[in-house]
Amino acid sequence: MTYEQVVSKVKEKFAEADASKIDGVVALQINLEGKNTNGIFYIEVKDHSVNVEPYDYHDRNALVTVNPTNLLKLLDGKLDPVEAYNKGKVVIDGDAGAVLTVINLAK
Repeated sequence: MTYEQVVSKVKEKFAEADASKIDGVVALQINLEGKNTNGIFYIEVKDHSVNVEPYDYHDRNALVTVNPTNLLKLLDGKLDPVEAYNKGKVVIDGDAGAVLTVINLAK
């Protein structure tokens, strides 16, 4: 899977997300690390909608480093976020609560 395909799949996951209960801005920068899929993009919850864009996000709540397979499993609910963090499948630098908030919007 290419970087572009991963970003596209993440956009699809959040296309129908209900962010109406999220006030303010919650932003995650995702650092993908994997074979042929290294890259950076962000997921931003703002004005009750979710945006996914292929850019750096410097004013973020958290930086998440993950491989594409585990990212998609997290967003599909097939990988428990706490277990993934504890087993080193995902590295979070910043607000882990913000990460959980965004992941839960994808389900």
